[in-house]
Amino acid sequence: MNSPENAVICSAKGCRAAAVWVLAWNNPKLHTPDRRKTWLACDEHREHLSNFLALRGFLKDVVAFEDWQDRGAP
Repeated sequence: MNSPENAVICSAKGCRAAAVWVLAWNNPKLHTPDRRKTWLACDEHREHLSNFLALRGFLKDVVAFEDWQDRGAP
């Protein structure tokens, strides 16, 4: 179990909920095509954050946090 100081929390501004989703994204003007940056999202903010990234053409993948860890992603 994660301790409070190691807890993964949602990336939405002001949200302190536990993250259950990983939103992998890439800004093609700044990053190489294989580079993936990540935002974390709770269930409540998953759609909002995904839409924000998708509107800009940055969103590459949305994966459950547990699955992201299982596949050894950074």
